[in-house]
Amino acid sequence: MKILYFARIRQIAGRAAEEVDVPDSVLTVADLIAFLSARDESVAAALTERRTLRAAVDQSHVSLDAPVTGAREVAFFPPVTGG
Repeated sequence: MKILYFARIRQIAGRAAEEVDVPDSVLTVADLIAFLSARDESVAAALTERRTLRAAVDQSHVSLDAPVTGAREVAFFPPVTGG
């Protein structure tokens, strides 16, 4: 699965993207956050603010309880504002 990090999350994580073999036990975006955080301290720091964290699965915005089974790509980003 391709994991993408954007904006401030990318800065804290220290990378824009990574390819990850996700175990079958990872069923939701929240599970994926826990899995990624357990693997890497900088990613854990980037994904700590779950209240404001946004995610997209295969380029569709989703909630943190959305399924990731079969997904090719998951992106994480901070809230987006327009102007």
